[in-house]
Amino acid sequence: MKILGIDSSGLVASVAVVENQHLLGEYTVNYKKTHSQTLLPMLDEVAGMIELELASIDAIAVAGGPGSFTGLRIGSATAKGLGLALEKPLISVPTVDALAYNLVGNRDTVCPLMDARRNQTYTGLYRFDREKLNVLRPQCAVGIDEIAADINERGEPVVFLGDGVGVFAPYLQETIAVPFYFAPAHVNKQRAGAVAALAMQYYHEGRYEHARDHKPEYLRLSQAEREKKGR
Repeated sequence: MKILGIDSSGLVASVAVVENQHLLGEYTVNYKKTHSQTLLPMLDEVAGMIELELASIDAIAVAGGPGSFTGLRIGSATAKGLGLALEKPLISVPTVDALAYNLVGNRDTVCPLMDARRNQTYTGLYRFDREKLNVLRPQCAVGIDEIAADINERGEPVVFLGDGVGVFAPYLQETIAVPFYFAPAHVNKQRAGAVAALAMQYYHEGRYEHARDHKPEYLRLSQAEREKKGR
């Protein structure tokens, strides 16, 4: 079983290929470049390095949202185009779930934080039973105060990760009443390897779709849509 993973839901652009329990190759960049300029060249580079024939993959996994509206559309369009051209199914992996999966096996509560602006965050709460991801609170778009209150009420140690950590760290340090820490650099942002590895489980559970049917899950309206609704 071989899965191509794509994540462009935030500042990070990442592509990876996972075969069974092996990460064959991954290319991840966290730099100020447009994903539309980077994803396909990154895929070409990875494919060349591991001598991958794209026709040999079984499915394409993509971070399905939430996240950057532009980034999600680029990732979705890339995955859909490849899926249609190669006649392969798509596996839409919730972005926050995939981000949490970076810390598979961790014994503490895992809380991904993605900056959604205006003191809002895309987040969720997770626990692991070995490699099994248990969702305590499904991914959602809420104020940082709401998720902090939820964590304090649960009273369990927590580890934070995601691009929201840099934004909300001062607030968390003042507010969180349980033991906590921030995940280290190599596992604290989106990675296509995690998307593909979690998608492997989804595929065996029958959670895949035809490429033409895939749509990103934004969780909330875009800024333009919110402004239009306000008027």
